[in-house]
Parts: sequence; C-alpha cells; structure tokens
Amino acid sequence: MKASAVAHPIQGLIKYHGLEDERLRLPFHDSISVCTAPLATRTTIEFGEGETSSATIGEEPATGREFERIADVVGPVLRLAGADLKFKMMSENNFSSNIGLGASSSGFAALALASCRALGLELSDKEVSRIARRGAASAARSVTGAFSRLRRGIGDVDTYSQQIASEDLEMGIIVALVPAFKRTEDAHRDAPSSPFFRSRLAEMPMMIDKMELAIRQREVGRICELAERDTLMLHGITMTGATEMLLWRPETMSVILKVRNMRERGIPAFFSIDTGATVYVNTFPDRVKEVRAEIEDLGVDTIECTVGGAAREVKDHLF
Repeated sequence: MKASAVAHPIQGLIKYHGLEDERLRLPFHDSISVCTAPLATRTTIEFGEGETSSATIGEEPATGREFERIADVVGPVLRLAGADLKFKMMSENNFSSNIGLGASSSGFAALALASCRALGLELSDKEVSRIARRGAASAARSVTGAFSRLRRGIGDVDTYSQQIASEDLEMGIIVALVPAFKRTEDAHRDAPSSPFFRSRLAEMPMMIDKMELAIRQREVGRICELAERDTLMLHGITMTGATEMLLWRPETMSVILKVRNMRERGIPAFFSIDTGATVYVNTFPDRVKEVRAEIEDLGVDTIECTVGGAAREVKDHLF
C-alpha cells in the first residue's frame, strides 16, 4: 500500500485565473499548458492503520491549508477504493517552490497518481486528472503532461485534462528565475474583482481555440506568440483586482524588455509569466543557447527546459 510518482510542473500557455468553485477547484474556463522538464516533483505515499495522517514537503511538515489541499486529493481516492485509512506522504521538488514555477501542479499530480497506485486503482490519466484537480486545477494538466488542455465542464465529473500533443513536439524554454514569494490562491480569489475580468472571459474561447490549433499544427512560433499575449491579459487582471497585486519585480521587467529587444533584432523570443515574477522565455529549439545567453547577460539565473511528459509511477520511494 505504498507507491511513488513523478510529475513535471506546467507553464501556462492559455492560463486560467479565478475559480468559479473553490472547493472543487473548477476554473471559469478551459486552459492549456506545457509541462517543463527536467523540473519535477517526486511523491511517495503509504496507507495504513495508524492514528493520524502526516505529510512532508521537502523537509517541512505540511499543516493548515496546505495539508487540507493534500487531503482534498487523497480523500476521493480513498472513497473510490472503499477504504478508511490514514496516510504518510513525502514530496520533494528538484526546483524552488512559490516563485512561479508551478510546484502545485506537479505536486498534486504526483500525489494523485501515487495515491491511486498505492490503493490498487488502475485509473486512466483522464480519471486521475479529475482527482489531481481537487488540489490545483493546473495539476490536472500536469497529470496528462506535454501540451494539455483542461476542459471545463458543468461540474466535477466532466472537468478533466486531455493531452493535445506529446513531448515529441519540441519547444525551447528558458526559465528566467526571479524569486518572489506569492500565494496563487490569493490571486485566484482576487481575479473576479478586476473590471477587466469579464472581458477576458469573453476572449477565452477564441484564445483557447487558437492555441489548440497552433499546437495541433505544430506551429511553435504561433504557440509562443499566443502565450505572450495571454500573459499580458492575465497580469492586467491581477494588477487591477481589489488588492492590486503587483507580482512583477524589476528583474521581471528587465527580461520582458530584453525579449522585446531580441525580437527587434530578429531573434525569435517570447515571454510567458504565470502567477509570479519568474519569466519563461519561449523560442525554437535551435535558438535556445542564443536566447539563454542573452538573458544571462542581465545577471539573471536561468534553467533550460524541454517539453515534459505525463505523470508516471516510479519504484524508488522517498521513505
């Protein structure tokens, strides 16, 4: 009754912002992302007859709201298995969390898959994605991996993720690290208070369709272009909500301006920013080294990423 899983975090390409149902983590609209390897979360969970459940992330015990979200994922798995058991969970990232790299997506995806496997549930990726979504809507897309679309249905059962294209569709991704602590849940809660929120909702069906078409037609330049456009729209919402959350830092703006400058010089580079200050700089695979060197000239630390696959079970446990 023990299993481990690994999942890659996501970069939002067409991002969701705000939750229509916070308990079930149902967003207002569909979203599309790409998984970023070699960034990964490894999670081990074991079920048994103990008196209490426990969870550790890195070397820190998960408490409060953090533990509640873990229980929100494990609970449905226990109900499906018809079991009343306690659990011990350990999770580790090979990257920093809370800086806009999607740690919640890979964390809850790995947790959902490991929980299902530990209890002997052989569910499809689509079914596991529904469970992972209870922790974070982005985690559903981390389950199915590569280029995936979270389809927003009417309720819990028909809101799930499906892969659009596998990791054989290559895209160059440079992560420009800008550490700045934030709480994504606060941003989601604040989003509907922006006067521009409803306008963005009206644009989403068209943006989603354009992005899916670009992915299916393997038009990497168009994917990068649309992701940058969506970034500007999303952060316009974040900055104009009730609490006027300004998540960018001076380094964020330096990277944005450098990317624009590169394009003026004929270098295909595009920025994409999830809820945070860290910037993804997207390009063609054969231009990665050139683009990365330009970003590092700013004195910003970088990570070179490729397209990551779906969540998977592994045999090497954390405990």
